[in-house]
Amino acid sequence: MEHSTFILEKDFSARGFTHIIGTDEVGRGPLCGPVLACAAMYKDTNFEIPENLQKQFDLVRDSKKLSEKQREEIFDFICEHFYIGIGLCNHETIDRINILEASFLSMKKAIQDLKKNIKKDEFNVECEEKSIILVDGNKKIPNLSSEQYAVIGGDRLVKSISAASIVAKVTRDRMMKEFALKFPQYGLEKHMGYGTKVHMEALLKHGPCEIHRKSFAPVKKCFK
Repeated sequence: MEHSTFILEKDFSARGFTHIIGTDEVGRGPLCGPVLACAAMYKDTNFEIPENLQKQFDLVRDSKKLSEKQREEIFDFICEHFYIGIGLCNHETIDRINILEASFLSMKKAIQDLKKNIKKDEFNVECEEKSIILVDGNKKIPNLSSEQYAVIGGDRLVKSISAASIVAKVTRDRMMKEFALKFPQYGLEKHMGYGTKVHMEALLKHGPCEIHRKSFAPVKKCFK
């Protein structure tokens, strides 16, 4: 089984970066709900894993390779050992600026939220100059002041990005389960808003609800 590592973080630390932040987002594909991003920074600046915590850190890997139960179990552990920031764009913002731009905006919000959650005396102008954002995928975040490094398959390979991917997934899933209570006819708790057969059938039967993304083709068809 492949495990993500702190190899990249250690490499950037050796180059003089003091704040090495992993980012990932979830929710680009669904037909409803927000796109949500997480930024995560390991609290141990030496990027060492305590021997007695190795088993838990082994679970900090690509969120898609974990069961829902495993993600929920490791969520609090990640929040204890990483600084965390969350950012999201709702369905209205997605419809207004498009899903790619909303994804980037969510990541920017997550990074800003992370910085607020780090003690103010630990993150100042000098820290900004020594910070680097590790972005999952092949695209960097536009108009970001911090240096960036894009990592294809980062959620699978880089521990800080893996942590961000899990927290983002769990946080969004919890939101969608709350929406499912408000809009029970769509079965959102089962598919989290993705365009499954169950969701498509419910969409055709009931029409879109207020959190559906009207700019997405399957939803747009319902208005014709």
